[in-house]
Amino acid sequence: MSSQRIAHALTKLFNRHRIVFWYDAKQELRSDFEAVSLPDVEKLEIANNEYGLKYRVLRDASTQKFLLYKEGAQPPELDNWLLDVQLAHGEFRTDQVAIWLSELELGLEFAEIAQAHAEFFQAEKRKDVLKKWLKPDDTAGQLRLKMLAVCAGSEPRMDSVVETLLQQLADDRAEGMRLIERCGLDAFLWEQLTRFYGYESTEPSLRDFVIALFKSCYAMSTDGEFKMTGDALVFLKRWKDSRQFESGFEALSAECADVLGIEQDLGKRDFRNLIELDYFRLIDQKIISDLVRAVVGRTVTSGDVALWVRQRRQGHWYDEFRHLYEAIEFGARFIQMLGEANLTMDSLADGVQRYSRAWFQLDQLYRKFAYHVRVSGQPSLMGELSEQVENLYSNSYLLKLGDAFQTHVDSSARWEAYPVVPQNTFFEHWVRPFLRKDKRVCVIISDAMRYEIGDELLSLIRQEDRYSAELEPALSMLPSYTQLGMAALLPNKTLAISDNDTGTTLVDGQSSQGTTNRTKILQAALEGRGQAIRAEEFMQLNRDDSREVLKGNDVLYIYHNRIDHTGDKMHSEGQAFEAAEQTLDDLIRLIKKLTAANANNLLVTADHGFIYQNRELDESDFLSVPVNGENVLYRDRRFVLGKGLAPSPAFHHFSSEQLGLDGDMEVQVPKSINRLRLKGSGSRFVHGGASLQEVVIPVLKVNKKRQSDVSAVEVDILRGASSVITSGQLAVTLYQSGPVTEKIQPRLLRAGIYTEAGELISDSHELVFDLTSENPRERELQVRFLLSRKADEANGQEVFLRLDEQHAGTSHYKEYKSLRYTMRRSFTSDFDF
Repeated sequence: MSSQRIAHALTKLFNRHRIVFWYDAKQELRSDFEAVSLPDVEKLEIANNEYGLKYRVLRDASTQKFLLYKEGAQPPELDNWLLDVQLAHGEFRTDQVAIWLSELELGLEFAEIAQAHAEFFQAEKRKDVLKKWLKPDDTAGQLRLKMLAVCAGSEPRMDSVVETLLQQLADDRAEGMRLIERCGLDAFLWEQLTRFYGYESTEPSLRDFVIALFKSCYAMSTDGEFKMTGDALVFLKRWKDSRQFESGFEALSAECADVLGIEQDLGKRDFRNLIELDYFRLIDQKIISDLVRAVVGRTVTSGDVALWVRQRRQGHWYDEFRHLYEAIEFGARFIQMLGEANLTMDSLADGVQRYSRAWFQLDQLYRKFAYHVRVSGQPSLMGELSEQVENLYSNSYLLKLGDAFQTHVDSSARWEAYPVVPQNTFFEHWVRPFLRKDKRVCVIISDAMRYEIGDELLSLIRQEDRYSAELEPALSMLPSYTQLGMAALLPNKTLAISDNDTGTTLVDGQSSQGTTNRTKILQAALEGRGQAIRAEEFMQLNRDDSREVLKGNDVLYIYHNRIDHTGDKMHSEGQAFEAAEQTLDDLIRLIKKLTAANANNLLVTADHGFIYQNRELDESDFLSVPVNGENVLYRDRRFVLGKGLAPSPAFHHFSSEQLGLDGDMEVQVPKSINRLRLKGSGSRFVHGGASLQEVVIPVLKVNKKRQSDVSAVEVDILRGASSVITSGQLAVTLYQSGPVTEKIQPRLLRAGIYTEAGELISDSHELVFDLTSENPRERELQVRFLLSRKADEANGQEVFLRLDEQHAGTSHYKEYKSLRYTMRRSFTSDFDF
């Protein structure tokens, strides 16, 4: 022991005692005694001079500090003349245990612990960590727990010790456990696992504990037999939700599922009874495969599916399986809606209006279904449901609707659907009114953003704070292809398809190809204060430059092209629905950039829509009749341009005049949803024809307001009959006061039961309140809280069921609502489930 440490230890003793005895039992520290020098301390040696010493230290100098050294062991009590002085004052012990205790400022009552776990105290690093955690009122148990935490490398709490050790087990590392065993703390660890969680084993081990834990918690939730306590379930839920130890939980959960034969057990169960369980990844797989079968077999309603999927969102593995759950929900909604749909119409205009009010949702549900199946990467699992949805979509919806609409196209003399606005009057109808009021306007045109995608964009815009939007349908030009649709959206008096084989369109005799020509057309109509720009160019402008562009123009046309760019190519047409999802993201970012540059009035529209079928097409989807005529100038998969085109029952023939075009170009469109074969071109993504999906386009009016107009939905705690907690659990109903809408947004809350001091004494639940039902009964959420062992200490006290909300953009929570309960239970080590 260094003289520096001796001086340090003695100084601490003199802070508490006036007289300190030092027995040098091994007679090896005389030089240290002689070397030590402490201010205000007089050194004396005990050497058959006890009587004189006693008089000196008690009478002669009763306030002086003394260090009394004896070379040799302490005499037996009966022979020790200074025993009374020694008992009243301090003793400086130089054996190893005493030194450790002195360093840690622990009393001699902890000597037994230091003796028993000597290995622990050999390392300075371990003692340093332990010292930081020590408190003056620590018990022997608390000291051992803190030593356990030092060995494990965790926080000094039992759950943290166990989580850390289990993470090491999962990582095939055992340094924590090896050190615990080396320090002789393993018996204490197993005692604590029995005390806290009810774990008992003749041959305890971490692996055995984790198997027992999963086995008991699964049994608790499935009415099986279990040996561990409710605290074990509270621990498992906490561990499962821990970001830090997530990988360990997942690895050990998989191992235990295998050992416990969970897959075989799940095979015998009804998925409905597993909706709240998420201890094993297999549970999600079981629920998903059963849900797919139930939707295919039509044994569940889409409302049931939506409810189950929402409950699964709280689960540990939801993110991994999100696309499968979403696909099942969209598939169920599509099947149910199609079953209830009436696809009849009285006229061409009636068909367009009915499509824009209701039928478009079938295309939207189909798109969302196909997108999520594709992204899930599980075509086999979803095979049967995909086949059913594909067949229904193609045969019972797309073809049926196409045929029904075609009869009205055939009987109409002109291509119009009054009162639906025709695309060629877009500028006069939607842009001109802003100019009359001296307001600037930006027009975003997203190539092939069909009506149902526009509807989803509407919903996304409305969810944004301070944004309002309205959606109306317009009728695109025929043929429904890019050059004509883009031209029709510009200010125009006349439109004509070029008299050649290019398919390009002239606006008042001028070419409308490309942004340069479109800028010229806008400037001619707006005295130079108009411009066309590509979306990617605009997105690259800095804030000042984007403001300059807006300032310099009364009308800015912005062209976005992702869906058409992807779908119109043979190699990428299969990604059309991914392109639609990305487009929605692009457009929200574009709208925000425009409003940040002080654009307040925005219009969003499209040149045309499209038909897309996810399945590979059959021969029957293509026309077998050839295209004939004196001069076939241009052909695509859904239309033909030319002069003197030969009539055919497979085509509908239009003159330019019938389509509101100048010139004498003739147009033929395959009837219903039939396609023409085109070399080197895809066939699943098509447009140009007269189907509702191709010709009903969205027009969105978007405004940004000055005041915030978004709020979160309110949630109430419904108190049961009693405000007293008498058992090991508490079931509570939480009520979402109204449906979530675009402007009333979901609320995320964390719920738990806490003591007055703010200590959590139950498991904790992360809850999402995003219910959209108008029916109040369907906006109730049942939550069951399991009380932990800490609740024992709160017996007879008031406790609080608390709903906390995360403070925006931080990891801090603030209280949202709470309800007071009184804890009155006869506690037992086990809980009633």
